Parts: sequence; C-alpha cells; structure tokens
Amino acid sequence: MGRTAEAVAEGVQIAWAAARLALKNIILVETIAQEKEFIPGAVAAAAREVLLGLAREQQAAADLAERQRKRAWGRFSEPDGTHDYRDRDTRNLRRRQKQYAGVAKALREYADDDATLLTLVEEAREAAWADVEGNLSRRLAVEGMRADADPEYASMRDARMSAVALIDLQRLEARQRKLGHLPEEPAPADA
Repeated sequence: MGRTAEAVAEGVQIAWAAARLALKNIILVETIAQEKEFIPGAVAAAAREVLLGLAREQQAAADLAERQRKRAWGRFSEPDGTHDYRDRDTRNLRRRQKQYAGVAKALREYADDDATLLTLVEEAREAAWADVEGNLSRRLAVEGMRADADPEYASMRDARMSAVALIDLQRLEARQRKLGHLPEEPAPADA
C-alpha cells in the first residue's frame, strides 16, 4: 500500500470516528432529552447526512489543495509564510489533493451503502449506551456511598454538618415560611 492509500485509510478512520461521535450525540439528545424512540432507520438517515457532510469537507480541502498547487506552480521565490506555497511544494500539494479526494470518495460510498450505515449506527448506539451506563454507575457510586465505605467520611463530616446547618436548614425554613407552614419572622425591633 502506498503513502496515499495509507493516508486515505487513516483519514477514513478519523472521519468514521467523527461520524460515530456525532451520531452518538444525536442518539443521546433524541432519546434522553427529547424522549424519542430509538429507530435505527431514522438514525441511519442522519448517518448518511453526517457522512456526506464530512465528504463535502474533504472535497473542499481537495479543491483548496488543487488551487494552492496551481498558484504555486512556477513560483521560485522564498515564501512569506506557512501557506505561501512555491513550486517545490506542488508535489506535496498534489498528494494532499489525492488524499482528501480519496477520503471524500470513500465517505460518499459509505453513505450509499445501507449495511455500512447500519454498522455506523450500531457503533454509535453502543457508544451512547456506554456513556449512559458510565454516568449511572458514577452517580450510583456517589449517591449510594455508605459511611463505612467512604474513607473521607470522618474528616469531611464536620464540613457537611456545617453546610446542612448554614445552607440547607435555612433554605428549608425559608421555603416552609413561603408555603405558609411557618409563621413569618417578626420584624426586628428598633434599638
């Protein structure tokens, strides 16, 4: 496999990971925040759009590399900056153009393949579930902590009790007064 093919394969892997992350976020928002049912076919349509969007980005990068290569052709002076290309850069710019175009082509092919889309959706679903599972596990570990299992329980007890007295009990008292369960505080006497 040549350097261009290796770069294209690596670019496709990076784009796949980006698409999986985007779909994971779509799944989390729709199923948790919007309480929609998870339907793989509906997410596959989103997967197609994500892949095509990434393909457009790669094609735009290929087109830019081509314009830069054409502009650099025949220029032999010293460059003024990092992206001020010269004739000696044309070979590298041509390679970049081919790599970007290759990634764009592969992503368009993936977007047209239903089986590939469903594979991407399943990977995104698994990643979304891993996030949910991890959050639940952490939350249960914190909220389910027993005093005998917490190594910092004794050292932090005084601070927790102070917070209860200074913050929580005052909030509770104010709320109970607002609800009418406690009489209003008497006005302060003038001294």
